[in-house]
Amino acid sequence: MATKPNILWFCADQMRYDTIASLGNREISTPNIDRLVASGTAFENCYVQNQICTPSRASFLTGRYPAAHQVYRNGNKHFPASEKLITRTFAEEGYDCGLVGKLHLSTAAHLEVRPDDGYRHFEWCQNPSWERVPQSNAYWNWLRNKGVDPARLFADARQYLRAGPRPELHQASWMAERAISFIDEERSCPWLLSLNPFDPHPPFDPPQKYLDRYGDGERLSPPLFRQSDIEHQARFFDVRTQKRVAVNPILTAEEKRSLDIEEGDIRGSKPPERFDGKRVKAAYYAMIENLDAAFGRILEHLEKTGAIDNTVIIFTSDHGEMLGDHGLIYKGCRFFEGLVRVPLIIAGKGVRKGHRSKAMVETIDIAPTLLELAGVDIPPAVQGKTLSPILTGKSTSDAHKECVATDFNDSLGNSAVTHYTQASMTCDGRYKLAVYHSHPGLGELFDLHEDPHEFICRWKDPAFAALKSDLLARHLDRMMGTIPAGPERVAPA
Repeated sequence: MATKPNILWFCADQMRYDTIASLGNREISTPNIDRLVASGTAFENCYVQNQICTPSRASFLTGRYPAAHQVYRNGNKHFPASEKLITRTFAEEGYDCGLVGKLHLSTAAHLEVRPDDGYRHFEWCQNPSWERVPQSNAYWNWLRNKGVDPARLFADARQYLRAGPRPELHQASWMAERAISFIDEERSCPWLLSLNPFDPHPPFDPPQKYLDRYGDGERLSPPLFRQSDIEHQARFFDVRTQKRVAVNPILTAEEKRSLDIEEGDIRGSKPPERFDGKRVKAAYYAMIENLDAAFGRILEHLEKTGAIDNTVIIFTSDHGEMLGDHGLIYKGCRFFEGLVRVPLIIAGKGVRKGHRSKAMVETIDIAPTLLELAGVDIPPAVQGKTLSPILTGKSTSDAHKECVATDFNDSLGNSAVTHYTQASMTCDGRYKLAVYHSHPGLGELFDLHEDPHEFICRWKDPAFAALKSDLLARHLDRMMGTIPAGPERVAPA
């Protein structure tokens, strides 16, 4: 057991792929995530299997597609007892497993019902802004121990855009402190620690210290938007999402002066009708910088204690954020890059340093990768494909999967749209095809090489008819491939 690596699994909530300085974003400062990029391998084309929290987390914690584990929705009563989490597997292999932050494998509207998750240490905080059951929010208990009244601290938590708690009282600081405490516990076995902060999930509420670095966001590039987005998004009015009507996120000076900060809700699920895209981006980036600082505290402690030499570190997210692109904000049944593509960085002993892979990968690939790095057999039920050949340099090619898949099935609960929505997407790095199965005839086709910002939909373009036919056939095959055949076969009949 002494030779098996520790595992630090940091999963942000609603963090886009394009928000890390060393991976190309020149407008943000992420020195600690950058350190991880330099010491490990960054997968630049990592896609989630669902755009919503619970089904996405169910996917990467089991290594299985939504069609296999059947956890398609937020707000479920419970997590299926038939599904086995990777953390339970690690616990059975002798790992001491801990969680700080979100789990969100079933509804957290009151108090989440824990499955057989394998976590010995469990400090739960679904949302830093509220506590439905007294004493259930571990972050709030930490605040109380500091003499801070959390109810008063979050008394104005209904504005979707505002300054949040100062850094030393922020959920990210609590998480870093509790992570260090867990790491320092005496034990004779390896550990696995899941760190699941709420940020940069809305509401956009970074500490004022970080918000001040961006001001009103005027120096930032605007969201991806063309006037044609308004008409295009109108076709999706009855497709389940949080922001139903696209608007121009780039405001005039007069619009900025007259814009009111609308009231949202403490779950961060009610988007504004109008918003200042640059100001929202400024707050979002500030949230990530605050998260980066907390992450840095943990890295520094691992380095100081020497534990980093035998620790695999993963940094990723459960899904992205529209952030004003195409006139939309928050999340829902859309398949734009900002929503379905997330960061994935893995570092540790034996992992290539400073490598940036263009491979098409999925978040369900994390589970088998960790099992293989720890020398644990990958169960037959796991559908993900290990990334270890790329991580270790055994494969010098970036070939991994021909295309990735994202599958939405009535997944979003918080939406003004009541129309049942079922849709799926496949993408090979160039062509992205989305089919809205519940809305006959509705679909999207983008050529990401010629149109990387997804402004020109080719779904009805006659010049793309033959290609569309081929992609639809591949799409059918790929989506059928996400459906398992059932229990392992042990005899011919």
